Amino acid sequence: MTASSVKRAFKYRFYPSDAQAAELSRTFGCVRKVYNMALAARTEAWARQQRVNYNATSAMLTAWKKTEELAYLGEVSSVPLQQTLRHLQVAFTNFFGKRAKYPRFKSRKKSRKSAEYTTSGFRYRDGKLTLAKMSEPLDIVWSRPLPEGSSPSSVTVSQDAAGRWFVSLLCEDPAVGPLPATDTAVGIDVGLTHLLMLSTGEKISNPRHERCDRAALAREQRRLAKKEKGSANRAKARLKVAKIYARIADRRRDTLHKITTRLVRENQTLVIEDLTVRNMVKNRSLARAISDAAWSEFRSMLEYKAQWYGREVIAVDRFFPSSRLCSHCGTLAKGMPLNVRAWTCGSCGATHDRDVNAAKNLLAAGLAVSVCGAGVRPQRRTPGGQSATKQKTPRREP
Repeated sequence: MTASSVKRAFKYRFYPSDAQAAELSRTFGCVRKVYNMALAARTEAWARQQRVNYNATSAMLTAWKKTEELAYLGEVSSVPLQQTLRHLQVAFTNFFGKRAKYPRFKSRKKSRKSAEYTTSGFRYRDGKLTLAKMSEPLDIVWSRPLPEGSSPSSVTVSQDAAGRWFVSLLCEDPAVGPLPATDTAVGIDVGLTHLLMLSTGEKISNPRHERCDRAALAREQRRLAKKEKGSANRAKARLKVAKIYARIADRRRDTLHKITTRLVRENQTLVIEDLTVRNMVKNRSLARAISDAAWSEFRSMLEYKAQWYGREVIAVDRFFPSSRLCSHCGTLAKGMPLNVRAWTCGSCGATHDRDVNAAKNLLAAGLAVSVCGAGVRPQRRTPGGQSATKQKTPRREP
């Protein structure tokens, strides 16, 4: 793989036969079992102040397969079982690096059903994908072609809560690379009435996908609550609820992909506000609307696409008073409740749209941060200190 190449996951929906669905369901169960047993073994070793690595858990897996009660682990492909041990090793590495919490056990009902196959666990020929322990290729809906001349390095099969089957192929995509450099920059302020407000004055409306399906979702949830636990009717009702959630998530993700791709292609520098969404959703009045807007997912998409295409994303400190600062003269207003959507500067008399003014201030502050050499996440790279933006907050007398 060249230095400029990018590996991308191409996700497709497929429709397994009954035999394939049964085999994959067994594989999902075995993957979850091995992960939980290895986590329990490592947790016990941790209590004894011993360190257990991937090689030790791999040896444990070999011993487990030889026992009578766990002999069924040998009936599925060994590749996904080894991969789940590698995933557990990564989880512990992140934990020891203080980048994540301690790994948790996988739940049969709540955890994601998935299995990862490396090159030794599948065969991809002539546009057909065949997994280990299967005689027939998967019936994949090729909604878009794979990059020409590329072959997948790993394959992940998953099933969502709505019962849909997906396969994700990780391939090198030579078409992804830095775009021609431009001199355009944009400040982006997120909101609820409008999803995004740009420093150019453009406002992108908030589709409110969850609100559109809220009545149907509430109706199906009431029906689900009346079903007897463990019954077949309850399983059918749960599936209907899951399908509504899946439709909401799919539409939201599609909207964010289109918006972020457009912004990254049109601008060289993109400035956003470094919001702590996990704290903001604790507000019971705004939690549902903030979750529906998916600000965290928007930022994640913006950052990895900017990295792909050679763009720059700058995150301004969350305490920067972008809404209260006059973008014309720099005067800082004393206070501004959320219900104030437009205001007039007492010093220069300029009238501002609250959100567009905030986007303009974010752009100016972000460019200043870039000149000062601060990072994309200033407050995370300088723990306990202030970011360059916060230090440079203007303090002018009105």
